[in-house]
Amino acid sequence: MRAYRRGDRGNAVAEIRAVLRTLELLPLAVDPAGRAEYDEHTERAVRTFQQSRGLSVDGRVGDETWRALDAARWRLGARTLYQAMPEPLVGDDVRQLQERLLEMGYDSGRADGVYGARTARAVAQFQREVGLVPDGACGPHTMTALRRLGRKVIGGAPLALREDNKLRQSGRALVDKTIVIDPGHGGPDFGVVVPDGPLRWTEADLAFDLATRLEGRLGVAGMRVHLTRGPVRDTELSTAERIALANDLGADLFISLHLDGHPNPAASGVATYHYGTGNGVTSTVGERLAGLVQREIVQRTGLRNCQTHAKTWDLLRLTKMPAVRVEVGYLTSPVDRARLVDPLFRERVVEAIVAAVQRMYYPVEDDVATGSIDVSQIRAAVAVSNR
Repeated sequence: MRAYRRGDRGNAVAEIRAVLRTLELLPLAVDPAGRAEYDEHTERAVRTFQQSRGLSVDGRVGDETWRALDAARWRLGARTLYQAMPEPLVGDDVRQLQERLLEMGYDSGRADGVYGARTARAVAQFQREVGLVPDGACGPHTMTALRRLGRKVIGGAPLALREDNKLRQSGRALVDKTIVIDPGHGGPDFGVVVPDGPLRWTEADLAFDLATRLEGRLGVAGMRVHLTRGPVRDTELSTAERIALANDLGADLFISLHLDGHPNPAASGVATYHYGTGNGVTSTVGERLAGLVQREIVQRTGLRNCQTHAKTWDLLRLTKMPAVRVEVGYLTSPVDRARLVDPLFRERVVEAIVAAVQRMYYPVEDDVATGSIDVSQIRAAVAVSNR
């Protein structure tokens, strides 16, 4: 869909306003002249919704914000939930069910709001244990049973415990682990574009250069590395296709590389994002990876620390592995740009990410100080082990 913003009118805007009223973000009022207008009240409500959902707060309704609004219509118990093919049921009611199952000790996977096979299996297991027909669908009888029973898992968040256990079992070596590196943009989308005298710097080109450097470093360290695109910008994978690629590969990690931009040239620094919601649901391993990447880049490059942030972007929410998005400086900042166009600086950024990935697989009790890992030693250790 197109992105809707202030000043737009029409049926789509009327639907957006209707959902916002349902969520009590927009007062009940008659639209001017009998038509729906995307006015300042609508924009303010959209920004409030985006902020609450961990989306980019721009006051516009594009694809991702609309999907989140559409999902927010539903509350658990309002409809029967089941595994639909090929288009799964999506909604806040699905997420609420997944969170409830996780609290009770059933492995429904990440609470991503998508009723897939893993959620259906968890429902069927619950139904079997309470004496219901294990059909994997959540209807009135299953809802009644869910309300009767309390939390089983204690001692920490269930998903966090599973993620941490899986990470520990995978071992501390990078060899044979799979990582997907996603250089932002591609195709006709150049991302941030900045003219600089006779030169023209684009986010797409610099992100791809970072990705290929990272591919080489991690490949030498023994990881299986996949990129979501090549250097030729004639085509571009959609967000859904990038997610599907990472999930189909069964990747252990996903790192998306971007550069930022802002109308104010004083805006600068690096920020890293992981999956998380305003109600406390988060990927703890993704959050840890984001923190490691952020601290290593700041320590090794001197970029301003813009911190880590929880977001519900589809690329972070729907990937089945720990995923982060790194905004490696502002291309619109003269200071950051002078660094980013320097190949040696980009090499330091890559070394920082490699160090962060290695630290991810160290047990917390064996972690090392930020900036202390010599990335060349990782390569040397792999070379020795392969003799």
